[in-house]
Amino acid sequence: MNPKLKITETVFRDAHQSLMATRMKTEDMLPIAEKMDEAGYHSLEVWGGATFDSCLRFLNEDPWERLRSIRKVVKKTKLQMLLRGQNLLGYKHYADDVVNEFVKKAIYNGIDIIRIFDALNDLRNIEAALKATKQEGGHAQVAISYTISPVHNIEYYLQKAKEIESLGADSICIKDMSGILTPYVAYDLVKQLKTNTKLMVQVHNHYSSGIASMTYLKAIEAGADVVDTAISPLALGTSQPPTEPLVAALKGTPYDTGMNLELLSEVADYFKPLRDRYLNEGLIDPKVMGVDANTLIYQVPGGMISNLLSQLKQQNKVDQFEEVLAEVPKVREELGYPPLVTPMSQMVGTQALFNVLTGESYKMVPKEIKDYVAGLYGQPTVPIKDEIKQKIIGDKEVITDRPADFISPQLEILKNEMKEYLEQEEDVLSYALFPQVAMNFFKQRWAEKYKIESTLYNEEEKTHPV
Repeated sequence: MNPKLKITETVFRDAHQSLMATRMKTEDMLPIAEKMDEAGYHSLEVWGGATFDSCLRFLNEDPWERLRSIRKVVKKTKLQMLLRGQNLLGYKHYADDVVNEFVKKAIYNGIDIIRIFDALNDLRNIEAALKATKQEGGHAQVAISYTISPVHNIEYYLQKAKEIESLGADSICIKDMSGILTPYVAYDLVKQLKTNTKLMVQVHNHYSSGIASMTYLKAIEAGADVVDTAISPLALGTSQPPTEPLVAALKGTPYDTGMNLELLSEVADYFKPLRDRYLNEGLIDPKVMGVDANTLIYQVPGGMISNLLSQLKQQNKVDQFEEVLAEVPKVREELGYPPLVTPMSQMVGTQALFNVLTGESYKMVPKEIKDYVAGLYGQPTVPIKDEIKQKIIGDKEVITDRPADFISPQLEILKNEMKEYLEQEEDVLSYALFPQVAMNFFKQRWAEKYKIESTLYNEEEKTHPV
């Protein structure tokens, strides 16, 4: 038995997603990737989450090319990604053929570990991605979205973990997106998971509320195998706990990571000027670097709070912020206690906002909430009361089967829609997830390619006149 703790580094994915809206460019990652490969990490989280969307939408980068570029440099350390189950990296369910093809291409292009989660912890929405990961020889890690409610207790999570184990997952992750997992609850939860399952247990946390490093220590003492950290210049705030202090704290203990602090210091030195540059460019808001203990009171993720503030500013209704925050737990209870993670956090927040601004509950209801209540996202943690259903969808029938069973195969239709821009098989998947954004990217790619080819042709004409 090896008691040493392992570490997953998040700087290439969740750290910059949490602090700077996923705007780190590939060219800023590659120069340090080789050194990080030598540091002794369990894995580097490099892909998934919002990176795919951000590459195409804001950075004019091909996300598949980013993955291939990192894989060429990182030869020893496992590469990891985050996948939203049947949502993949988009915001709706996709057909099984799209899920299978996406997982296949992700692993083919360099991913070793796929962390799969569902916003509702509905394991039916995880099954297809899990099976595809195993079939392609990848490591399938299933994440439980951690939240607190009268029904979300250790027994609930333990039952989920047993079901996850029976599905054939290779490991389990406690995914605390809000930073609300407290140290002693973490100890009990990890202890129960380690005692009652044979799965490797990983803990993912955010520093938003200020308790994450303490939570990690108790989780490690309880037997956690891996924790997620971020190199210090892009740690803390809404990001993860910092890597180097944890490595130093565990040195010489039974949990010693065996990682090289001098090498980690060199990695940190690389990211310091990069962080300063991003701050100067306005990509990092200094507010997200601090601690907000209100997270523990409202149990609302930091990103959700900033999103609500932004929406209220647009309406000139910032004075109603506290009222909206107080409405969030009420809406969440009425909607069956969904965990506040993408996309449910945005949906619950928007509904709370509408309730307050219109002065009446469910007078105005977004389409996503109607679809959720109709069962199109999966099963709520507890059934939604009939009077709430009536207000939102009237007498519309609620589906109780796996939502993806109602989606016909999509891959061939999608391929046909964008075939004139197809340069690699992966392009179909980019288009499947973000049709408009991907199409803009493809058109720009064509324009740039044509310009390059024209230049080469003209140069050739000059050299070899007819």
